[in-house]
Amino acid sequence: MSFYDLSKEARQQQVSEIYQHLLSDLQAGTTTHFLLYFADKDTYIRKAAYQSIGRIFHAYKRLHEVLFETLNLLFNHENEHVRQTVINAAGEIGMADFNVIAGFMERGLFDAHHCVRNAVIGSIKKMGEKNPEPTLAFARQFLHHEDKEIRREICHGIELRGRTHPQDILPMLRELEHDKTARVKNTLVHVLGQIAYKKGCLETVITDLQNWENQEVVSKAIAEIIDVHYRYRNFTFYTQAEAREYISKFFPITNIPLGEKPKTQKKSLVSPGK
Repeated sequence: MSFYDLSKEARQQQVSEIYQHLLSDLQAGTTTHFLLYFADKDTYIRKAAYQSIGRIFHAYKRLHEVLFETLNLLFNHENEHVRQTVINAAGEIGMADFNVIAGFMERGLFDAHHCVRNAVIGSIKKMGEKNPEPTLAFARQFLHHEDKEIRREICHGIELRGRTHPQDILPMLRELEHDKTARVKNTLVHVLGQIAYKKGCLETVITDLQNWENQEVVSKAIAEIIDVHYRYRNFTFYTQAEAREYISKFFPITNIPLGEKPKTQKKSLVSPGK
């Protein structure tokens, strides 16, 4: 039976048991339950395990040394789910203290398995949101890495911080505007769309795009931003029509159809920088 086949009460009980089992392993210097939960095929069991590690880190300072010894040991495991969960556990810790887990993130970026590398992206997202300064400094080191997948993963990883603070990542994104790899440019366009639909974010992104040199990327980003305002229409600050109207003051818009009819009541459209 999978985690979400259980009742709410049973899930809560299982999460509590996972926490206690992992804590017991650390106290005893064993890895029995670590291997059991970190390798579980159920994503939500692994999630409960790595979130438990974050809680243990904050609650038991005296266990830090053995905790990091255990995570280092498990990161050499042949099972990709074990390594993936190590990275996700490190990400939980890094939301408060990035420096102690930076090595895990760097090793994870170069892991042979995509699920481990994807865990780095997810971890950078959550750490970038909660602990942005060291996380973005780390990401910047790999922004121009020779491996296109590293560049793409870093671009994707900084997205979440940009959803609330686009000004923090736009300078980094702009450094990728001339990247010659389609996958990197496509991710760049995707991220620009993702950081432009919350309150105050569209103005910031459009102001920045006016200073970009690669007009092909800018055009694709504009189309993506307009499309996002339809796809995410239940969550955007502006309607798609309002976003399009605002963008048209600064960029010519052609062949980008509206996905919805404009709402009758419109929010105030503020010029960039005001």
